[in-house]
Amino acid sequence: MSQHGVGPRAVTRSVAFLTAGVLAVPALAGCGSEDPSGKPLAGQDIQPAPRDRIADGGTLRWAVDSVPDTLNTFQSDADATTTRVAQAVLPSMFRMDASGRPERNPEYLESAEVVETEPKQVVLYKLNQQAVWSDGREIGAADFAAQWRALSGKDTAYWTARNAGYDRIQKIERGDSALEVRVTFSRPYADWRSLFSPLYPKDVMGTPDSFNDGARKKLKVTAGPFTVKKADREDGEITLTRNPRWWGEPARLSEIVLRTVPRDKRASELAAGTLDLAEIDPAAARRITLAARPRSSSSPLMGPDADRSAADSLRSWAVANGSDEDAADEETVARKKLRRAAVKYARQQRALSGFEVRKSLEPAYTQLALNGAEGPLTDERVRRAVARALDRKELAQAVLKPLGLPAVPVGSHLALSGQAHYADNSGALGGQDTKEAQALLADAGWVRGGPVEERKKEKAAGPEGEEADGTGEDNKARRGPDPAGQLARDGKQYQGGAPGAYAPRGTAAPANQEAARLAKNGKALTLRFVLPSGPGSQTLRTVADRISRMLERVGIGTEISKVSDESYFKDHIASGQYDLALYSWPATAYPATDARPVFAKPVPAADGSLNVEQNYTRVGTDQVDQLFDEAVATLDEGESRSLIRKADSRIWAAAGSIPLFQRPQLLAARKNLVNAGAFGFGTPVYEDMGFLKKGAKPASGPSAKGSSAR
Repeated sequence: MSQHGVGPRAVTRSVAFLTAGVLAVPALAGCGSEDPSGKPLAGQDIQPAPRDRIADGGTLRWAVDSVPDTLNTFQSDADATTTRVAQAVLPSMFRMDASGRPERNPEYLESAEVVETEPKQVVLYKLNQQAVWSDGREIGAADFAAQWRALSGKDTAYWTARNAGYDRIQKIERGDSALEVRVTFSRPYADWRSLFSPLYPKDVMGTPDSFNDGARKKLKVTAGPFTVKKADREDGEITLTRNPRWWGEPARLSEIVLRTVPRDKRASELAAGTLDLAEIDPAAARRITLAARPRSSSSPLMGPDADRSAADSLRSWAVANGSDEDAADEETVARKKLRRAAVKYARQQRALSGFEVRKSLEPAYTQLALNGAEGPLTDERVRRAVARALDRKELAQAVLKPLGLPAVPVGSHLALSGQAHYADNSGALGGQDTKEAQALLADAGWVRGGPVEERKKEKAAGPEGEEADGTGEDNKARRGPDPAGQLARDGKQYQGGAPGAYAPRGTAAPANQEAARLAKNGKALTLRFVLPSGPGSQTLRTVADRISRMLERVGIGTEISKVSDESYFKDHIASGQYDLALYSWPATAYPATDARPVFAKPVPAADGSLNVEQNYTRVGTDQVDQLFDEAVATLDEGESRSLIRKADSRIWAAAGSIPLFQRPQLLAARKNLVNAGAFGFGTPVYEDMGFLKKGAKPASGPSAKGSSAR
């Protein structure tokens, strides 16, 4: 799973129904000889260096969003920091390579393979004979068995977030030696490599009490290059220190300190010298990039005075030196404050010149979600029209091109370019086509210029009752075509027109059916577009604005509701209080397991409510469910991939969600920090991170595999 975004893979992957066979799905990519999975659009950017060039010791101070409530990745409140800690201190039988594909982790596993398929699937794990827990006990079958029992779902006393895969295990037993573990499945399971990563000691998994509470605040027993020294929630820090019982290559760093730093404070903390590595937003990335350039008169202005024109400066000087003493004093104070801010900014820029921006694409994609449970989007034709109105390449370019990253739209809901299950199946729905979108809307009964009933202003749902930005100064947020020349009939001058160019009251509006609002049964086609309002959501708001303009061209209006970050997902997305929304899903190497709850057909619960699992668009089909079920039970890897790609084509055709672009991954890193940065798909190799020896240079090229050049 991605290190950021909805959540780690060990945690749950943070309804109009279509008739079978309605949509024709083109022949699947990958039926020929060419592999449709392609390559990752962007590689890792971690400044690789061989271990002999890295200094022994040092502390890496790494910014995180929070100190997690739990260190148990299998609990519902685990987060990205939980995963980061687990990667550094616990065994994983498989980890992700630079293409997002699972690879055997040789520090723990000599081999793992399916040795029997009849009458039952049996996987034989052969463990590294040096692998031991930090208390000296060998890692073995008892640990595998304890984790299976805890996560199987049979004992409800265990407060688990998921049991996928573990519920298919029939028994676990020791093999011919203590280093062998035999896992027998009751039903075939294609994603068996997803299990036991991470693996917790039996001390944690052995009883409900130890599972529920024993690993929330601390991990007494570990088996990675690092161990947890301290988790201090008051100070907002987790300290990892070298594991003296680690049998692999010893960690180059003495400690890793994970510090809670809000994203809007990270540039300042980097400049203050309290951080060495931090994920940052595009604005901070621009600051750091500019700081690294040689200063010259041609460099773009930035900082507190960057947006002041020559006229602004002249006006400020005139006021400060004018005859109005009060105004002059006030302006003089303001100029002094500005100078102090500029001096502070320049000092920070000098400090930031010791950092660089490392960038890749995050293993997650941003999508436009269409709520198919109520309103106009219950009609499959309207959903497809929304999709056909979008220029996904333009949206990808708007976000990724300014960052110097490949601006390629995502072609799959279930994998990303380079991953084994990827294929561009967007042809099942079709690309941007205004005429086709308009034809779909007309077929659904939406006509231009039809009568529209007056409706009262609505409030976005949620505990605060956040209002849609549809009135007054923020009226720009409510987008839609001019309803049959309404502006001209009002006899008013509107911003954006030529001075004085307005029609007198009573003048007939010009015939302009292309710009008229679509309506049906007295209601205009206007969709509620819900967005988070926090400072870190500017990119989503920019994308939403472009989407609104694209929809406007085909006659669909949008009303943007900005809600608090805290309520956005819980009170709007999960509860279905939206028509359109933007959010991200992490990529996974195991889509048959991890993606099924995201796209499963919602089913009625016993209390009459709808059980949507994680399908927040509430659009699903029996066909898609069946393809997932077949894929997860097929041990032929080629056939399983083909079934997943077929499921993805059906998901595209249903038009419940439209993948847009892979998320950018931007990290600020101290220039002498190596084997760390923008990891992309790959699992970090924590023992290889460190700082270059004095005078040493990093490797000349990018690492080919993993996160280091050994």
